[in-house]
Amino acid sequence: MAAIKQFFGEFLNRHQDKLWWFHSSYSLLLGVGVMWLGTKNFSYLRLAVFHIAFIWLSSLALPMLAHLRRLPEHWRRRLRLLINYFQRNFYQQLLFFILPIYYLSATWGAGNMLFVLLLAVSALLATMDIIYDRYLSVNGRLLAVFFAFNLFACINVMLPVVWNFKNSFSLRLSALLALAGFVTFSFALRGVKNRGRLRLILTAALLLALVSEIGRSLIPPAPLRLLECGFGLGWDEQSKQFSERLRELPVGGPRKIYALTSIRAPLGLKDRVSHRWYLDGELVYASPVIKLSGGRKSGFRLWTFRTINKIAPASTLRIDVRTESGQLIGRCRIRTGSG
Repeated sequence: MAAIKQFFGEFLNRHQDKLWWFHSSYSLLLGVGVMWLGTKNFSYLRLAVFHIAFIWLSSLALPMLAHLRRLPEHWRRRLRLLINYFQRNFYQQLLFFILPIYYLSATWGAGNMLFVLLLAVSALLATMDIIYDRYLSVNGRLLAVFFAFNLFACINVMLPVVWNFKNSFSLRLSALLALAGFVTFSFALRGVKNRGRLRLILTAALLLALVSEIGRSLIPPAPLRLLECGFGLGWDEQSKQFSERLRELPVGGPRKIYALTSIRAPLGLKDRVSHRWYLDGELVYASPVIKLSGGRKSGFRLWTFRTINKIAPASTLRIDVRTESGQLIGRCRIRTGSG
């Protein structure tokens, strides 16, 4: 029996890194399944509160456990690995669940795709056991930034889905909660003077304020997303459809052009949205904001029109669908035949 125990002990010590990387690959595959779930049912976001609470409280408790002399060092190490294991799994479930929600709300070629990329990197880090255990969880500053970013991303999408808050309000409240999380982690840092801790907190507060107020366009307006869009030369009031749909932008002018967009939003969510018209990159019209009501299977339909005096060859007409606070929901384009 002792020989078998020794054999397995030596085997685990010799191959523990390979086994951890195997587990990381398994976690990544599991995350793909959670991503699929995130596109099907938003209601699971209600459980996010418990995941966040566990990660928050256990992260604050870890430094105290590391200095608990009543426990032998090997038990403290095992306890830290166990807590890290649960933290990673909760991070994975949260981040891989909200990642497709943000992705569907982002626009290719726009700045808000950068946020989706950062969220994907964060989700990937949560699956890498060795990196999380040996580097991220033992660095207080990195762990504080990691938690604050993920807390912001989770709360920002949870508030509109679960409590139907407007995206602009959700951004501000998420930034405040992320700052609160960063502050608690900062006070748990050991060996940092009060002046250095204050600089960290002020830097975080400034960055979060910039993101929530000036950098809103860099955050996808999850869960809002553009389902479809189109252009036409005429509009039928009875059927609420184009009387003549456009496939190409006609050259010449003046031309009265209509634009129709369909926006997906959960039931109960209300916001204000508008169309911004660009001809060859130049703003030609910004429509009044319209109150959006979510819950429609075909999406909330918003249509506007504009008379364009002259359309040159190789021109592009673009419609940006934005929230009242400036977040980009989606874009649609139409070009001239020679464009």
